[in-house]
Amino acid sequence: MTDAVRDRYAKIAIQMTESARDCCDCGGDKAAEPVAGPMGENLYPASAAQDAGMSLGYSLGCGNPTALADLHAGETVLDLGSGAGLDVLLSARRVAPGGYAYGVDMTDEMLRLANENKAQAGLENVTFLKGTIEAVPLPEASVDVVISNCVINLALDKRKVLREAFRVLRSGGRLAVSDMVEVEPLPVSVKSSADAWAGCIAGTIPVDVYENAIRQAGFENISIEITHTYSRAEMGLPEGSGKLASATVRARKP
Repeated sequence: MTDAVRDRYAKIAIQMTESARDCCDCGGDKAAEPVAGPMGENLYPASAAQDAGMSLGYSLGCGNPTALADLHAGETVLDLGSGAGLDVLLSARRVAPGGYAYGVDMTDEMLRLANENKAQAGLENVTFLKGTIEAVPLPEASVDVVISNCVINLALDKRKVLREAFRVLRSGGRLAVSDMVEVEPLPVSVKSSADAWAGCIAGTIPVDVYENAIRQAGFENISIEITHTYSRAEMGLPEGSGKLASATVRARKP
Protein backbone atom coordinates (compact mmCIF):
# COMPACT_ATOMS: atom_id res chain seq x y z
CA MET A 1 0.00 0.00 0.00
CA THR A 2 2.86 2.40 0.82
CA ASP A 3 4.34 1.98 -2.66
CA ALA A 4 0.95 2.68 -4.21
CA VAL A 5 0.65 5.89 -2.20
CA ARG A 6 4.18 6.99 -3.11
CA ASP A 7 3.63 6.26 -6.80
CA ARG A 8 0.31 8.09 -6.91
CA TYR A 9 1.66 11.26 -5.33
CA ALA A 10 4.88 11.17 -7.33
CA LYS A 11 2.76 11.23 -10.49
CA ILE A 12 0.64 14.07 -9.12
CA ALA A 13 3.76 16.09 -8.26
CA ILE A 14 5.11 15.62 -11.78
CA GLN A 15 1.77 16.70 -13.22
CA MET A 16 1.73 19.78 -10.99
CA THR A 17 5.30 20.69 -11.94
CA GLU A 18 4.59 20.34 -15.65
CA SER A 19 1.41 22.38 -15.36
CA ALA A 20 3.21 25.18 -13.52
CA ARG A 21 6.06 25.12 -16.05
CA ASP A 22 3.63 25.36 -18.96
CA CYS A 23 1.95 28.31 -17.28
CA CYS A 24 5.27 30.10 -16.76
CA ASP A 25 6.37 29.36 -20.34
CA CYS A 26 3.27 31.11 -21.65
CA GLY A 27 3.97 34.17 -19.53
CA GLY A 28 1.44 33.38 -16.83
CA ASP A 29 1.67 33.54 -13.07
CA LYS A 30 2.58 30.22 -11.46
CA ALA A 31 0.72 31.08 -8.28
CA ALA A 32 -2.48 31.71 -10.21
CA GLU A 33 -2.54 28.45 -12.14
CA PRO A 34 -4.88 25.79 -10.72
CA VAL A 35 -3.16 22.44 -11.03
CA ALA A 36 -5.45 20.07 -9.16
CA GLY A 37 -9.05 19.65 -8.03
CA PRO A 38 -8.77 19.04 -4.28
CA MET A 39 -11.69 18.37 -1.98
CA GLY A 40 -10.53 21.04 0.46
CA GLU A 41 -9.51 23.88 -1.85
CA ASN A 42 -12.71 25.85 -1.24
CA LEU A 43 -12.09 25.80 2.53
CA TYR A 44 -9.19 28.26 2.20
CA PRO A 45 -9.77 32.02 1.97
CA ALA A 46 -8.85 33.56 -1.37
CA SER A 47 -6.01 35.43 0.35
CA ALA A 48 -4.28 32.13 1.15
CA ALA A 49 -2.95 31.82 -2.40
CA GLN A 50 -1.13 35.13 -2.05
CA ASP A 51 0.09 34.29 1.46
CA ALA A 52 1.60 31.00 0.29
CA GLY A 53 2.76 32.30 -3.09
CA MET A 54 1.09 29.37 -4.83
CA SER A 55 -2.25 28.24 -6.18
CA LEU A 56 -4.75 26.70 -3.79
CA GLY A 57 -4.93 23.98 -6.42
CA TYR A 58 -1.77 22.58 -4.87
CA SER A 59 -3.83 21.39 -1.91
CA LEU A 60 -4.74 17.72 -2.14
CA GLY A 61 -6.50 17.69 1.19
CA CYS A 62 -10.01 17.45 2.61
CA GLY A 63 -9.87 20.50 4.88
CA ASN A 64 -7.81 23.44 6.06
CA PRO A 65 -5.78 22.44 9.14
CA THR A 66 -4.15 25.88 9.34
CA ALA A 67 -7.57 27.25 10.27
CA LEU A 68 -7.92 24.63 13.04
CA ALA A 69 -4.54 25.13 14.65
CA ASP A 70 -4.90 28.70 16.01
CA LEU A 71 -1.27 29.44 15.19
CA HIS A 72 0.68 32.21 16.94
CA ALA A 73 3.91 34.07 16.27
CA GLY A 74 6.96 32.25 17.59
CA GLU A 75 5.48 28.75 17.42
CA THR A 76 7.01 25.76 15.64
CA VAL A 77 4.70 23.78 13.37
CA LEU A 78 5.04 20.36 11.74
CA ASP A 79 2.91 19.22 8.80
CA LEU A 80 2.65 15.43 8.43
CA GLY A 81 2.61 14.54 4.73
CA SER A 82 3.29 18.07 3.50
CA GLY A 83 3.01 17.39 -0.24
CA ALA A 84 3.52 20.51 -2.35
CA GLY A 85 3.85 22.61 0.79
CA LEU A 86 0.72 24.77 0.86
CA ASP A 87 -0.11 24.28 4.55
CA VAL A 88 3.54 24.58 5.57
CA LEU A 89 3.97 27.89 3.78
CA LEU A 90 0.71 29.25 5.19
CA SER A 91 1.82 28.17 8.66
CA ALA A 92 5.22 29.81 8.21
CA ARG A 93 3.50 33.13 7.52
CA ARG A 94 1.32 32.81 10.59
CA VAL A 95 4.08 31.93 13.06
CA ALA A 96 6.39 34.73 11.91
CA PRO A 97 8.22 36.47 13.39
CA GLY A 98 10.22 34.01 15.42
CA GLY A 99 8.37 30.85 14.43
CA TYR A 100 9.25 27.98 12.13
CA ALA A 101 7.41 25.48 9.96
CA TYR A 102 8.49 21.97 9.00
CA GLY A 103 6.97 19.63 6.47
CA VAL A 104 7.74 15.93 6.22
CA ASP A 105 7.02 13.86 3.12
CA MET A 106 8.29 10.55 1.74
CA THR A 107 7.95 11.43 -1.95
CA ASP A 108 11.01 12.94 -3.64
CA GLU A 109 8.95 14.54 -6.38
CA MET A 110 6.72 16.29 -3.85
CA LEU A 111 9.73 17.49 -1.87
CA ARG A 112 11.28 19.02 -4.98
CA LEU A 113 8.00 20.75 -5.80
CA ALA A 114 7.61 21.97 -2.21
CA ASN A 115 11.08 23.51 -2.25
CA GLU A 116 10.31 25.22 -5.56
CA ASN A 117 7.16 26.65 -3.99
CA LYS A 118 9.16 27.75 -0.95
CA ALA A 119 11.55 29.66 -3.22
CA GLN A 120 8.59 31.18 -5.08
CA ALA A 121 7.11 32.36 -1.76
CA GLY A 122 10.43 33.79 -0.57
CA LEU A 123 10.11 32.30 2.90
CA GLU A 124 13.14 31.42 5.04
CA ASN A 125 11.48 29.96 8.15
CA VAL A 126 10.62 26.68 6.38
CA THR A 127 12.28 23.27 6.02
CA PHE A 128 10.94 20.28 4.11
CA LEU A 129 12.21 16.96 5.45
CA LYS A 130 12.47 13.58 3.71
CA GLY A 131 10.83 10.95 5.88
CA THR A 132 7.67 9.12 6.79
CA ILE A 133 4.92 10.19 9.14
CA GLU A 134 5.51 6.98 11.12
CA ALA A 135 9.13 8.00 11.81
CA VAL A 136 9.42 11.79 11.84
CA PRO A 137 13.03 13.03 11.54
CA LEU A 138 12.71 15.54 14.40
CA PRO A 139 13.68 15.22 18.07
CA GLU A 140 11.28 14.66 20.95
CA ALA A 141 9.34 17.70 22.20
CA SER A 142 10.51 19.95 19.36
CA VAL A 143 7.26 21.44 18.00
CA ASP A 144 4.23 23.27 19.35
CA VAL A 145 1.67 22.20 16.76
CA VAL A 146 1.25 19.16 14.51
CA ILE A 147 -1.05 19.56 11.51
CA SER A 148 -1.98 17.22 8.66
CA ASN A 149 -4.36 17.36 5.73
CA CYS A 150 -5.96 14.09 4.56
CA VAL A 151 -2.77 12.07 5.06
CA ILE A 152 -3.07 10.00 8.26
CA ASN A 153 -5.70 7.82 6.57
CA LEU A 154 -2.99 6.82 4.06
CA ALA A 155 -0.77 5.30 6.76
CA LEU A 156 -0.83 1.55 7.38
CA ASP A 157 -0.12 2.04 11.10
CA LYS A 158 -2.14 5.06 12.20
CA ARG A 159 -1.46 4.42 15.88
CA LYS A 160 2.26 4.74 15.21
CA VAL A 161 1.66 8.03 13.38
CA LEU A 162 -0.27 9.41 16.34
CA ARG A 163 2.42 8.25 18.78
CA GLU A 164 4.98 10.08 16.64
CA ALA A 165 2.88 13.23 16.71
CA PHE A 166 2.70 12.95 20.49
CA ARG A 167 6.47 12.37 20.71
CA VAL A 168 7.51 15.47 18.77
CA LEU A 169 5.02 17.76 20.51
CA ARG A 170 6.03 19.78 23.54
CA SER A 171 3.91 19.64 26.68
CA GLY A 172 0.70 21.50 25.95
CA GLY A 173 1.22 21.08 22.23
CA ARG A 174 -1.71 20.81 19.84
CA LEU A 175 -2.81 18.31 17.20
CA ALA A 176 -4.95 19.87 14.44
CA VAL A 177 -5.81 17.51 11.59
CA SER A 178 -8.19 17.30 8.65
CA ASP A 179 -8.77 13.70 7.56
CA MET A 180 -11.13 11.23 5.96
CA VAL A 181 -13.11 8.83 8.15
CA GLU A 182 -15.37 5.86 7.52
CA VAL A 183 -19.05 6.56 8.22
CA GLU A 184 -20.47 3.31 6.85
CA PRO A 185 -18.30 0.16 6.51
CA LEU A 186 -16.56 -0.38 3.20
CA PRO A 187 -16.56 -3.87 1.67
CA VAL A 188 -13.43 -6.02 1.70
CA SER A 189 -13.02 -5.56 -2.05
CA VAL A 190 -12.56 -1.82 -1.54
CA LYS A 191 -10.51 -2.03 1.68
CA SER A 192 -8.01 -4.35 -0.01
CA SER A 193 -7.58 -2.20 -3.13
CA ALA A 194 -4.21 -0.42 -3.38
CA ASP A 195 -5.73 2.19 -5.69
CA ALA A 196 -8.56 2.88 -3.25
CA TRP A 197 -6.03 3.14 -0.41
CA ALA A 198 -3.90 5.65 -2.30
CA GLY A 199 -7.08 7.56 -3.14
CA CYS A 200 -7.90 8.29 0.55
CA ILE A 201 -10.70 5.71 0.60
CA ALA A 202 -9.62 2.26 1.75
CA GLY A 203 -7.41 3.44 4.61
CA THR A 204 -10.16 5.31 6.42
CA ILE A 205 -11.28 4.19 9.88
CA PRO A 206 -14.44 4.88 11.93
CA VAL A 207 -14.53 7.93 14.19
CA ASP A 208 -14.60 5.88 17.41
CA VAL A 209 -11.54 3.89 16.33
CA TYR A 210 -9.73 7.12 15.42
CA GLU A 211 -10.59 8.71 18.77
CA ASN A 212 -9.43 5.65 20.67
CA ALA A 213 -6.09 5.64 18.83
CA ILE A 214 -5.56 9.32 19.69
CA ARG A 215 -6.36 8.67 23.35
CA GLN A 216 -4.05 5.65 23.48
CA ALA A 217 -1.24 7.81 22.06
CA GLY A 218 -1.57 9.97 25.19
CA PHE A 219 -3.61 12.94 23.99
CA GLU A 220 -6.42 14.63 25.89
CA ASN A 221 -9.18 17.13 25.04
CA ILE A 222 -9.98 15.11 21.91
CA SER A 223 -12.55 16.46 19.49
CA ILE A 224 -13.57 14.89 16.17
CA GLU A 225 -16.21 16.66 14.09
CA ILE A 226 -17.66 15.50 10.78
CA THR A 227 -17.51 18.39 8.31
CA HIS A 228 -18.82 16.83 5.10
CA THR A 229 -20.28 13.45 4.21
CA TYR A 230 -19.46 12.42 0.64
CA SER A 231 -21.87 10.72 -1.70
CA ARG A 232 -20.77 7.45 -3.25
CA ALA A 233 -20.63 9.22 -6.60
CA GLU A 234 -18.24 11.86 -5.22
CA MET A 235 -15.87 9.14 -4.04
CA GLY A 236 -16.31 6.93 -7.10
CA LEU A 237 -17.89 4.14 -5.06
CA PRO A 238 -20.64 1.83 -6.31
CA GLU A 239 -24.01 1.67 -4.57
CA GLY A 240 -24.00 -0.26 -1.33
CA SER A 241 -20.27 0.11 -0.82
CA GLY A 242 -20.10 2.22 2.34
CA LYS A 243 -19.80 5.95 2.96
CA LEU A 244 -16.98 8.36 3.85
CA ALA A 245 -16.73 11.81 5.40
CA SER A 246 -14.14 14.48 6.03
CA ALA A 247 -13.54 15.45 9.65
CA THR A 248 -11.64 17.87 11.82
CA VAL A 249 -9.53 16.32 14.57
CA ARG A 250 -8.21 18.27 17.53
CA ALA A 251 -6.34 17.13 20.62
CA ARG A 252 -3.73 18.35 23.11
CA LYS A 253 -0.65 16.82 24.71
CA PRO A 254 -0.81 17.11 28.52
